[in-house]
Amino acid sequence: MPKVLVTGMSGTGKSTALQVLAARGHRTVDTDSDRWSRWVTLQDGSQDWIWREAAIGGLLAAHRDGSLFVAGCRTNQGRFYGQFDHVVLLSAPAEVLLARIAARTGNPYGKQPEERDLVLRHLAEVEPLLRATCTCEIDATAPMDRIVRQLEELR
Repeated sequence: MPKVLVTGMSGTGKSTALQVLAARGHRTVDTDSDRWSRWVTLQDGSQDWIWREAAIGGLLAAHRDGSLFVAGCRTNQGRFYGQFDHVVLLSAPAEVLLARIAARTGNPYGKQPEERDLVLRHLAEVEPLLRATCTCEIDATAPMDRIVRQLEELR
């Protein structure tokens, strides 16, 4: 069964899709936690939230049964693309992302003006890179049931 990376900008519905997939009995891992990701300081002094490579490598190497859906958007995720059967980009327009981020209650990211500005910058600069390397793109404005069905249909 496939190993699927679900990636995309903040607000595209990665975590929600994983919640629905888990409720349907699939194995899911949201990498937005200290178990799977860590902060590093870059040469310019800025901070970056990257995958813990040993943890992600172990997760992917140990997976044997059923589908595995992993969600995240990290600068070092490309190192693992060869270990996934699919890299799926969830995409949505800026106004949809910002509205979802403003409305969500389980994740505080994007509530501050500088964070919203960063979301828009990532949409312009990072999403095209993800689009160029993904194996499949899903319109994240579709109903969540349809998005999850499309993810489940990947083989």
